[in-house]
Amino acid sequence: MSSCAAAPPSTDSTDSSTQSLSLTVTGMSCAGCAAGLEKTLRALPGIEDASVNFALSRADLTFHPDTLPASRILSSVTESGYEVPTHTHRLSISGMSCSACAAGVSRALSAVPGVLDTDVNVALDSAEVLAVPDIASDRLIAAVEAAGFGAQLPAVAEDPATPAEASSPWNRLGMQCAIAFVLSAPMVLQMLWMWLGGQAFLAPWVEWLLATPVQFWIGARFYRGALRAIRSKSGNMDVLVATGTTAAYAYSVVMLLSGTAGHFYFESAAVVITLVLLGKWLEARAKHSATAALRDLVALRPQTVNRITEAGEHTVPVGEVVLGDLVRVRPGERIPVDGRIEGGAGEIDESLVTGESMPVLRQPGDTVTGGAMNGNGALDVRVTAVGEDTLLAQVIAIVENAQSGKAPVQRLVDRVSAVFVPVVMGIAVITLVAWLLVGGSFAEALMAAVSVLVIACPCALGLATPTALVAGTGVAARAGILIKDIETLERADQVGRVVFDKTGTLTRGQPDVSRFMPLDGHADTLALAGSLQTLSEHPLGRALVRYA
Repeated sequence: MSSCAAAPPSTDSTDSSTQSLSLTVTGMSCAGCAAGLEKTLRALPGIEDASVNFALSRADLTFHPDTLPASRILSSVTESGYEVPTHTHRLSISGMSCSACAAGVSRALSAVPGVLDTDVNVALDSAEVLAVPDIASDRLIAAVEAAGFGAQLPAVAEDPATPAEASSPWNRLGMQCAIAFVLSAPMVLQMLWMWLGGQAFLAPWVEWLLATPVQFWIGARFYRGALRAIRSKSGNMDVLVATGTTAAYAYSVVMLLSGTAGHFYFESAAVVITLVLLGKWLEARAKHSATAALRDLVALRPQTVNRITEAGEHTVPVGEVVLGDLVRVRPGERIPVDGRIEGGAGEIDESLVTGESMPVLRQPGDTVTGGAMNGNGALDVRVTAVGEDTLLAQVIAIVENAQSGKAPVQRLVDRVSAVFVPVVMGIAVITLVAWLLVGGSFAEALMAAVSVLVIACPCALGLATPTALVAGTGVAARAGILIKDIETLERADQVGRVVFDKTGTLTRGQPDVSRFMPLDGHADTLALAGSLQTLSEHPLGRALVRYA
């Protein structure tokens, strides 16, 4: 017999190297269960102390988080046959530019006492946090912000009523790219002209004026990202870009102000920022396109509903609807919530759930699903599920979970990316010193080191896999195929045969007229039939109109 929790889970830090964790454990039926679980926990490497109390249904542990992640403790408890109440928080993260940033966010969240596991996805700018039930989202948001990134609950950022195109990041990045290109183009043209044997046509102070806004206005995002990385004690691509371009820019400014003759590198700093920003713009567009399927699913949820009360019919936000309310769905409208028909009848397109393209007749007493399209009759529906309990919300959650998950190959990539930036910084220093030792000038040594910094960017390494997975799950969702987790998608190439439970799932999703044979020579029959069905919402009527 399972025991009830006697106290809420709690956590606290003991010193800089150990952490205390208290978990409510359900499923223990006797003191022997507690003793066995305690023995299992004590055997874990990294456990300083463990005590399991059967009477309180509680496990108190002291462990080294650097050696033993909290997620491993949770797995050990569940593998022993017991359960730990947990809560999953989802956050929208801003300010991440590569997988190293995601690692910094993950470290900040993992440092919050009570957090058991984190999954940060740079392609979706999201974080999924598994924690004990008494951890509030505010604490997680504060931890992310303390690390230099932005965080908010996804409901704020994913309102389908907000025009996505007007505020999409890639539009802003596109404008910045255009400005940077205009400012950098004269310096690039001069560089090409000089390579062909021509003379410089821009004075050094003009190059300075052109490069400065690119460096400190357009390139401000890289400085902000570098500061965030430094505060979170990590490295990312922003550190590489900011360090390399600042070195080239500062060297050129010193030469200009001191009146020293030589080559200036203003164009190098400006062009590097412009090209990296162009890459960020292309990346943002790819991410925007990859998540289009999820936005399409969210858009299926009506924002308002016609609620019927004793005072009459009123249009209210769908969030104000509660269980037991009576709502009216007019012909051609999407059903806003899950419910049961109490009045009216009509044909409903339930292809979102069943895969069947033909509408199904629903009458009083039948259940309907939120997101389905009502056909030719008004319906009065008694609400049986709202919010996250609706079937459409669960479908959206499945797609979100699949897109935010990490495949095993991605976890390997993240581990490589975590050490990539420090290694590149070390190679750049070695390059600088080596050039100086072999007799090269400081300018040559500096440019060689800068080249190492700016070309060795871990963006593609950290973004290729998650972006591909997001795109794959999104394409599948648009085709009506829901992928539960990333591991399933990764193993899909091993599938040799697929079994379908009904023929409806193999259709094109809409009926078509294949042949028309008029009787008695009435050639105008097709035109007349098409005219009669012009305003029809029925799939067969629309097929006839298309054929006519």
